[in-house]
Amino acid sequence: MSFALYVIGFVIVIGGVAWGMIAAGISHLWVMIACVILLGIGIVTGVSRTRSKDPS
Repeated sequence: MSFALYVIGFVIVIGGVAWGMIAAGISHLWVMIACVILLGIGIVTGVSRTRSKDPS
């Protein structure tokens, strides 16, 4: 799986989580904080899962 596809999927998940938090009445500040944290987690996991292994 390519890194771009992984990040696009994660951005869709983040959008859903943000939408749910806003619908629940959570402050926009906390929604933005959660989105930044989730984006960071998504980038780190995307890089670790899509990078090619170094040859021995």
